[in-house]
Amino acid sequence: FPRACVSSKNLMEKECCPLWSRDGSPCGQLSGRGSCQDILLSNAPLGPQFPFTGVDDRESWPSVFYNRTCQCSGNFMGFDCGTCRFGFWGPNCTERRLLVRRNIFDLTVPEKNKFLAYLTLAKHTTSPDYVIPTGTYGQMNNGSTPMFSDINIYDLFVWMHYYVSRDTLLGGSEIWSDIDFAHEAPGFLPWHRLFLL
Repeated sequence: FPRACVSSKNLMEKECCPLWSRDGSPCGQLSGRGSCQDILLSNAPLGPQFPFTGVDDRESWPSVFYNRTCQCSGNFMGFDCGTCRFGFWGPNCTERRLLVRRNIFDLTVPEKNKFLAYLTLAKHTTSPDYVIPTGTYGQMNNGSTPMFSDINIYDLFVWMHYYVSRDTLLGGSEIWSDIDFAHEAPGFLPWHRLFLL
């Protein structure tokens, strides 16, 4: 969850349209980066492998938490439209940038050491932009009592993968373990491609 959107005000208003730091407008609207818009949800029916509705915070994501978010324009992306879409670079995100993932076996010893040093740094650096929930929306009293915690940059990736594939909490001690939203549905390939990017 973007750190800028986890106040009780944001959660109760169900809006995550933070100000872009460079122009001070929501979603960088004054600079043409994006605008705050209603979320458009799919009306496709759920598959038979998930026989519930309205019990999981991940259903119709992220509408349990937010109904309005930044919708970025052009090559801009991010929770505040403050970064460039993958493959673009520069102050206006107009420069193409080709990145080639190198084979780890082709790295020199100094390059391997640098890679490992960055992993270690990520493990010991609190994410400046994101926090994780420590309770469900219901446990947060419908947003009036936010429950979020800091996380380091490395573990944020671990947590994202866990959150999308964890069991469904049905209330009390009941869970539904027969679904994995990241691995047992058509979203498997596109979700993991974005996750790896």
